[in-house]
Amino acid sequence: MLSQRIVTGLILAAGVLAAVFLLSFTLFALLAALVFVIGAWEWSRLAHFSGLGRGLCTLAFALLLVACGWWIGFQRLAEETMELRMAIVAALAAVWWIVAAGLVRSYPARAGLWSRRWEQCLIGLLVIVPAWAALVFLRGEPRGEWLIVILVVSVVCADTGAYFVGRRWGRHKLAPSVSPGKSTEGVYGGFACSLLFAVVLVLALGRSADDWWLLALIVPASLVSVVGDLLESMLKRQRGIKDSGSILPGHGGVLDRMDSVTAAAPVFVLAYVLTGWRL
Repeated sequence: MLSQRIVTGLILAAGVLAAVFLLSFTLFALLAALVFVIGAWEWSRLAHFSGLGRGLCTLAFALLLVACGWWIGFQRLAEETMELRMAIVAALAAVWWIVAAGLVRSYPARAGLWSRRWEQCLIGLLVIVPAWAALVFLRGEPRGEWLIVILVVSVVCADTGAYFVGRRWGRHKLAPSVSPGKSTEGVYGGFACSLLFAVVLVLALGRSADDWWLLALIVPASLVSVVGDLLESMLKRQRGIKDSGSILPGHGGVLDRMDSVTAAAPVFVLAYVLTGWRL
């Protein structure tokens, strides 16, 4: 299983880098939409849809992706309106992730608040649509390819730091009803790792004092990525399944690989717009 995970992970990493650096903006947006629609298909399973209902749920996700992208202005690349509208979507997503953290903390006592299928479908929309929009927006920015790399590496640093620190020093469970393996100490370790990455990156850029604004992008995004992971774990636990799908050998489904990014991406973009920092 470990070798399978490694091989799949390497192929995924190569595929992501190729898509980010080699595809045009339009092709990247379309490929990202396809990936997120696959994620929506998996989410519909988490929401207890099957048969025709699952197909209709996935179609609703796809149509809302298109509608969101159209409203933001991706088809026109009109920068003066696109940034403002993307900031609105990202801000709403950031508010949602605060709510999501509360849902995770209250599980299972208040699972009845979101246990119906349409409520879980709505949660999926709030997770998937803003994340896709955020990634596409970043890709359209100057040096956007590297912005996406910074975002993804930030999330990887948070995950890696949390894993190793949690295994070594983890004593206090973060959300035992949702993910028994995660600890508060692990979150601190992930925070430290992402902070270290941000500081090293700022020093490596070596341009001006304005580059320290990069910490305002990386650190909040890395922290909220934990909520993305926990939220999907909560849905899977409620559904009684281990993985969202089986499309990725050794890794499970698409959602299992991008759950942290779905939370981090809109927060990263919101900070990017508000701070005015540019790579």
